[in-house]
Amino acid sequence: MSDTLPAEPSTPATGAPVEPVQPGDPAKKQEGSFGWFLVKLVIAVLVFRTFIFTSFMIPSESMMPRLLEGDYLFAAKWPFGYSRASLPLDLAIVPPGRLFGRLPTRGDVLIFKHPVDRVDYVKRVIGLPGDRIEVVAGQVVLNGTPIPKRKIADFVLPIRPNERCTEDQFTETERDGSSACRYPRFHETLPNGVEYDVLDLGQRDADNFAPVTVPAGHLFMMGDNRDDSMDSRFPAIADKGVGFVPLDNVAGRASFMFFSTDGTAAWLKPWTWFTAARWSRIGRPI
Repeated sequence: MSDTLPAEPSTPATGAPVEPVQPGDPAKKQEGSFGWFLVKLVIAVLVFRTFIFTSFMIPSESMMPRLLEGDYLFAAKWPFGYSRASLPLDLAIVPPGRLFGRLPTRGDVLIFKHPVDRVDYVKRVIGLPGDRIEVVAGQVVLNGTPIPKRKIADFVLPIRPNERCTEDQFTETERDGSSACRYPRFHETLPNGVEYDVLDLGQRDADNFAPVTVPAGHLFMMGDNRDDSMDSRFPAIADKGVGFVPLDNVAGRASFMFFSTDGTAAWLKPWTWFTAARWSRIGRPI
């Protein structure tokens, strides 16, 4: 092994000593990087929430069988343009109208603000401006032509704790001893080819609705659970019907589910967060 020591660092020809390079304070660098990361994160979230998607939780059974209470979904904002309703805070200072506004398509499932109290609702577009809508014995008539409606297999929904079916006649006991709701299900097809399922529990007051023409700048919305939906068949009253929905009130189009829970989870029991999840529904398109 050589006994030669490492060479000393050379100095400039002037003989002046070389000042050692002092590295920056790692703590300060890390603090600055984290702060800038937070700024970028906030900007990204604002852009996402303002222009791309908004999230929504289904609070009721009015859109069964497609959407269940406890479904969490993303709604796309860009398809129909931007208005006060599509902004994160629904600010009253935003002028009326829509930027890059476009009409929805019949059959689209929309998130919109209630015309009276501005609460978020979710329903399906049945009528566009100028359409004539009526309901006869539970069948929707669009511009004089009944929307085809055929009976398919019943929709069976397990009963959650402390809940019950819409009416006792729809309650049944399953083979494993659990209880479920069995609802009559039908398949509808709109003139543009959009297909979806609806529930019809039999003749109810709203199964007959006199003809109306959808005003300019408005939509006629209906829930898929036809006998358990306060929609455009009912006058616009806070926490009740929505009447004709202004296009400016549209927040976005329901796109896909990112989570779903049956409501049995408890915060103090972490394992129930997984057992309560409806894993088969996560990621499904609307």
